[in-house]
Amino acid sequence: MITDPQVLYKLMILYMLRQANLPMSNEQISEFFLSKDYTNYMTLQQAFGELLDAHLIKTSKVRNISRYEITNEGEETLSFFGNDISDAIKEDIHQFLRDNRIRLRNEMGITADYRKSSATDYDVECEIKEGKVTLMKMLLSVPSEEQARIICNRWQSCSQEVYSSVMQALLQDQ
Repeated sequence: MITDPQVLYKLMILYMLRQANLPMSNEQISEFFLSKDYTNYMTLQQAFGELLDAHLIKTSKVRNISRYEITNEGEETLSFFGNDISDAIKEDIHQFLRDNRIRLRNEMGITADYRKSSATDYDVECEIKEGKVTLMKMLLSVPSEEQARIICNRWQSCSQEVYSSVMQALLQDQ
């Protein structure tokens, strides 16, 4: 039985990341904790920091959004202590993920970012993931930062259409 609430919050974050099976943002995880009144924002941020320091989660940044994923060490920790999370809390997590599955997938599974590649060009990397599986990854070279920014901003709304068009063109019978 867990007596330290901070330990419970960390286990809940690990459990949520494993159940989501995709990277989640701080905002998405915070939305769950704060909407259910499990804890306050500052306490939750402390839990994130401690999980990162212990290498139980890892983070990556895409266009200034931190994306969290559970590590192998986090999976192992959860296998030892995951049963200490009550069934009611687990059900709250499952319900949140069910209710928000499409939104979470679109926010974290469809990404675009850019970086300067030479004195005059920018590389734009657009990606569609389903869980941890990459469905499509596209690297484009454009001549200006403005064009790179426009592509990144439009990728979220155009990605499914682009993916469908590419698949149709590649798979059509001759």
